[in-house]
Amino acid sequence: MALVRQRRQLPHLTLPLDHFALRLPPQPQPAAAASASASASDARLSDYERLSVLGHGNGGTVYKARHRWSAQPLALKIFAAGDSSAVREAEMLMLAADAPHVVRLHAVVPSASDAAGEAPAALALELMPGGSLADLLRRLGRPMGERPIAAVARQALLGLEALHALRVVHRDLKPSNLLLGAAGEVKIADFGAGKVLRRRLDPCASYVGTAAYMSPERLDPGAHSGDYDPYAADVWSLGVAILELYLGHFPLLPEGQRPDWAALMCAICFGEAPEPPAAASKDFRDFVARCLEKKAGRRASVAELLEHPFVAERDAAGAQTALAALVAEAEQGGL
Repeated sequence: MALVRQRRQLPHLTLPLDHFALRLPPQPQPAAAASASASASDARLSDYERLSVLGHGNGGTVYKARHRWSAQPLALKIFAAGDSSAVREAEMLMLAADAPHVVRLHAVVPSASDAAGEAPAALALELMPGGSLADLLRRLGRPMGERPIAAVARQALLGLEALHALRVVHRDLKPSNLLLGAAGEVKIADFGAGKVLRRRLDPCASYVGTAAYMSPERLDPGAHSGDYDPYAADVWSLGVAILELYLGHFPLLPEGQRPDWAALMCAICFGEAPEPPAAASKDFRDFVARCLEKKAGRRASVAELLEHPFVAERDAAGAQTALAALVAEAEQGGL
């Protein structure tokens, strides 16, 4: 059975849901990326004062920090020594330096040894004061309405559009990797599971990222000729995240159910695609359905979704204002 086969291949899955993450083994890095990681910045780790822990991303711990000399607030992602994902993440963030709705890379902090090809010790990143969408849901204690969700969807899609044009796939989109500014800005973060494709459809290892947000063809590649379209897989992950914002809980399992491997495999690969409740608008229901089409070839593209009525016919400024109001509510509540 597919379930038994996949479990034999993946013995190191971890819980809980948001940490159900799988890692690629170290991979050879392009010479340009390796040299960039060592020379793109003269920053030192001692230049940054760590203030508090913001979270744990792919490959590293993220701190709220302050640059000691300029007093600039930022997010500092510190990696374990020699972690090759640091090189990959720095490469992708440098490629996406001008991309909208993607967190900005301020500096690459070299390792203390500064050996040739050494993975950087840390990345100094743009600080998003609203935290993540996962944080927002937790602080609000309730689901989000369609209007602010439309702002999230539109901005995340614009970010994906720019990334995919650069042949960058994220492979780990989820509410905790979508960050918020005080004015309702949404930016994609944490590229530790991402990849720069050397060709339009480069072979892409399936088991990297967070299993709960993986598309059916990623969890069971044997049922899909062993390959998958990573661009379409990003769309699926975004659809799961969008539906989670509407429901207030992970949408592919009953609320409160433990997200073990068997339950996720059955729900994602063998169950029906999740749907919003009947109370949702027709446009929202159709938007989610087009993201969560189980056959990747029939799934809507990012370009198609940007023209969908749920996003295109909304008042973008008004939707973003509604999202900013939720961020302010959570902040004012002191949660």
